Amino acid sequence: MEALVATAVGVMTAAGIFLILRRRTFPVILGLSLITYAVNVFLFATGRLALNAPAVLNKYEDVPYTDPLPQALVLTAIVISFGMTAVIVMISLSAYLSSKDDHIDMTAQDCVDAPGEDA
Repeated sequence: MEALVATAVGVMTAAGIFLILRRRTFPVILGLSLITYAVNVFLFATGRLALNAPAVLNKYEDVPYTDPLPQALVLTAIVISFGMTAVIVMISLSAYLSSKDDHIDMTAQDCVDAPGEDA
């Protein structure tokens, strides 16, 4: 189980880095989301992968349990990443609507020769 989770984290991280290195904004947003998911799975796996184990200690029995702290961290990270993804989407949409192009890097000559602007 641990090897499968580690492989999934590695594949999501590699795919996220690959998408971040693209020249358009949408693949970059998807890459950031994939890296966020990989970090969330990694944080979740730090609480020991146990099947059918409660997250609460039982003082009457000695049963295996999972650590609830990584679950809380992942829940917080999901909320924060959702908000940041919404902000990044709005910024990239604004950049696309203002420049009519979604390329990330522009040269200095492209900025000088921007169509429709008065110098």
